[in-house]
Amino acid sequence: MSTATAKNLMAEMKLLGMMNAFDQCVHEATRDQASYTQLLDALLQAEADYRQARKTGNRIKAARFTLRPTFEDFDFTASRSISKTQIKEIYSLNWLKEGRPLLLIGQTGVGKTFLAQAAGLHACASGYSVLYTSVTAWLENLALARSSGTYLRYRDKLAKPDLIIFDDFGMRKLSSSEAQDLCEVLEERSYGKSVVFTTQLPLDHWSEVIADPVIADAIRDRLEHAALTLRITGESYRGVKARKLASKK
Repeated sequence: MSTATAKNLMAEMKLLGMMNAFDQCVHEATRDQASYTQLLDALLQAEADYRQARKTGNRIKAARFTLRPTFEDFDFTASRSISKTQIKEIYSLNWLKEGRPLLLIGQTGVGKTFLAQAAGLHACASGYSVLYTSVTAWLENLALARSSGTYLRYRDKLAKPDLIIFDDFGMRKLSSSEAQDLCEVLEERSYGKSVVFTTQLPLDHWSEVIADPVIADAIRDRLEHAALTLRITGESYRGVKARKLASKK
């Protein structure tokens, strides 16, 4: 069978990873005098790697991240309270495997959104489904779903991901109905799925932005005992970046 025929058959069978790697694998097998079994192993591994990368890409696309940060890019030169040990704890995803919430608390610019989305990207690469949204966008989508009669469908959508990232909680107050929606999301996630919140508000101040005190207590109760909570203090990354740019002039 010719190389062209073999590639055409791979394309027809949608073995695209194998097809893309075919020439390189054959070249290396010839150079190293590898057996047919070793060549087949290399081609199958190329196909497996291709499919895994494609699945990861699809999960990242579905997550709707606004950034593509990695933990390796986190700037430890800024004076912040978070340690490498705490970064490793987030990176381990043990909290996600255990279905625990993650709370990232700190003032603007200390890297909460960076860390939340880095955790989400790492989760996607590790086989988990993720959804990222700002709390403001989530509330707007809730209102739209209610007005269009698609509320239950939207609720079902939120129930599917292994991890939901709610960015910037506390930027606006929640009405009683909105707070109830959040409480129900947390209740649904208490059975093996996880949620990340980034916020400037410590948990004991969440009642300041939740209209109904009873629901506020219920939300806090669902988080404070189970969550991995990291309080980040220190200088804003934007200030660090501005100093670095100034030093180059």
